Amino acid sequence: MAVINQKRQTVYYVLADALAAVLATACFFIWRKYFFFGESGWRYVIDQTVHDWKFYLDISVIPLCWLIFYALCSSYRKIYRKSRLKELVSTIRQVLIGSLILFFVIMLDDYIEHPTDYIRFFVLLFALQLGWTYLFRLIIITITNNRIHNGELEFPTLLVGGGKDAVRYYEALQNQRQHSGTKLIGYVTANGEDTTEISRLLPCLGTYEAIPELIRKFKVEELVVAVGDDTRLILGRIFPNLEPSNLLIKIFPHTSDYLIGAVNSTAVYHEPLIEMQLDFMPVGQKICKRIGDIVISLLCIVLCIPLYIFLAFGVKCSSPGPILFRQERVGYRGRPFHIIKFRSMYVDAEKEGPQLSSEHDSRITHFGVFIRKTHLDEIPQFFNVLKGDMALVGPRPERQFYIDQIVKKAAHYRLLQLIKPGLTSWGQVTYGYAENVDEMIERLRYDMVYLENMSLLMDIKILCYTVLAVIRHKGK
Repeated sequence: MAVINQKRQTVYYVLADALAAVLATACFFIWRKYFFFGESGWRYVIDQTVHDWKFYLDISVIPLCWLIFYALCSSYRKIYRKSRLKELVSTIRQVLIGSLILFFVIMLDDYIEHPTDYIRFFVLLFALQLGWTYLFRLIIITITNNRIHNGELEFPTLLVGGGKDAVRYYEALQNQRQHSGTKLIGYVTANGEDTTEISRLLPCLGTYEAIPELIRKFKVEELVVAVGDDTRLILGRIFPNLEPSNLLIKIFPHTSDYLIGAVNSTAVYHEPLIEMQLDFMPVGQKICKRIGDIVISLLCIVLCIPLYIFLAFGVKCSSPGPILFRQERVGYRGRPFHIIKFRSMYVDAEKEGPQLSSEHDSRITHFGVFIRKTHLDEIPQFFNVLKGDMALVGPRPERQFYIDQIVKKAAHYRLLQLIKPGLTSWGQVTYGYAENVDEMIERLRYDMVYLENMSLLMDIKILCYTVLAVIRHKGK
């Protein structure tokens, strides 16, 4: 049985993409520089190409740019679990975008007689890059999938749950017509279920609390959750304890999941499961998101210097006490940090314990009412974003006092701790501030929608809504 080696498989994929980019670049260079202008004879073409320094520059720089672009598009994620059809669609999309960018860069020094020649050049560039790239990817994916189907490659898998759904999944796995690569190493109990039947089939490795340790010990690649109606509850408990990795989480579905279209299987002969990973946003988008956070925060801090001075003066004159207010909140993966705001309440406003603000809160100063309505009390948090404790967009961070109350009623709240908290959120711009724990749980629905649909486009949409909320004074 071959050992799963993610790094080696990734190297193969990268080398194949690099070779494809070199071949595509070389073919396009030769055609556009010589054959397009009526030159003939391979001897002449080869002689000219060998002595053209631009040729060597192109085949060195352009393939490197393609590899970086592919990495930003997360082409090298789930390297062992690729579908040929989905990879074709993904490659077409990537090559189309990359070719559009590259076309206008490399064509700047070319002499073009007719505008239609631009179309011919672009079509050729796109066709060459797509053809070579997908050819090599298809070869690698086909070889890998054949090895998986033949049982030569297996993924160590941990089953979460020991009840009827766990047994059903085990039986479906045994009866599959084609090997899926799943190798069950055992199961963990999830919610005190009856494990009499599953214990005859698989060894019990403990409870769900031992999952992080078992992943490290057995090098687990997949986690299959089969716990019936308690799925969201169990996921909310185990996810915050898992480290970000290539771990693939599969959820055994119910009839309702099929009806709402949550089940998406890429293999015809395997048991259809709901698939998800701890990385809710592709690596490329994460990098762009962080760069955007830094750039926008720096820009806002510089542009808002006069506003900072005005707000500091207003806070100081409104009531005795410090200008800034620091409060401990819980952030990414449960790590505490101090959020910064302009003080909008009187000093010792919480001397009787943590309290949420309300519509007519006597603890808020007159100037505080204004800055809370306009969200201007939040703008010092650009420094939290620069530090990395927060992002521009993400679920609003809460205090541990309220988190403890929320998770008693909605354990899946902990899923929000898998991403950085934000200066603004979909829940905040859509639902608004929460005045009690029940309203926090109600707002949680909107934040879960964001979690399931995280993207740069979603972030831009939320930022636009936030600007409108500030203009319309929709704060509290």
